[in-house]
Amino acid sequence: MRFRNKKTDELGVDMSPLIDMVFILLIFFMVSSTFVKDMKLDLNRPGASSASKASSKVVRVYIDQAGDTYVDNQPVKVWAIQGRLRDLLRASTEQSVLVITDNTIPVDKLIEVVDQCRMAGAKDVAVATEKEVG
Repeated sequence: MRFRNKKTDELGVDMSPLIDMVFILLIFFMVSSTFVKDMKLDLNRPGASSASKASSKVVRVYIDQAGDTYVDNQPVKVWAIQGRLRDLLRASTEQSVLVITDNTIPVDKLIEVVDQCRMAGAKDVAVATEKEVG
């Protein structure tokens, strides 16, 4: 009677330790990485003597030098800000919006954006200044 050795018949590499290591590395990098919320727009913000630090949980609306608006790092037309903010404010525990703008933006554009934010249901709408750190 002949016995076969099954270990010599199987010539393969066990992939389970490799897969385990990949998942451990993935979890490590996800936990150790930091996520920057601010966009990289070149803005000259207006100054204010009564500036205070903003919460990191507020929804941020950006108006760049060209007058384009961004909500949640996505370009949005002014008439669509209200709908986008409603969705974001439903998921947010803090019902605040921070408008970050350039000091060369006309006041009517800023007021239009602030109005859209208030109509979306934001309780507090603030405008970022130079001394605002958050």
